[in-house]
Amino acid sequence: MPHKIPIATNAAPPSVGTHTQAIRVGDLVFTTGQTGRDLNGKLAEGLEAQTRQMLANLEVILNAAGCSLSDIVRVNLMMADLKTFKAIDQIYAAWLPDRATSPLPTRSAHVAAQLPAGALVMMDVIAAYPGE
Repeated sequence: MPHKIPIATNAAPPSVGTHTQAIRVGDLVFTTGQTGRDLNGKLAEGLEAQTRQMLANLEVILNAAGCSLSDIVRVNLMMADLKTFKAIDQIYAAWLPDRATSPLPTRSAHVAAQLPAGALVMMDVIAAYPGE
């Protein structure tokens, strides 16, 4: 079994609970679900601000793991209300690298009955570790 390497950065909100921000196993990096919390643990106001903060959190965690947005291969998106999907997707699409330089990752999107701390959106990703 490949060695598990925990990933942690002070540039993203600390993990709350019994998990780490991300973990690398072999050539894959798995992030914990991120919401729109800032470094002080405060949830951003509104859907757009939460979505942007969530994506920023994921990006710094991936960077700490030695990955970039181009390395994302799988996305799991959870939202509190399906009616918000289009707005979330527009922000998400602008966040991703240009399609000419990186294929879009696969994605699942779900409505959750309740997200942590009243969050409106949460996402975790799997990235291909590019190596040393």
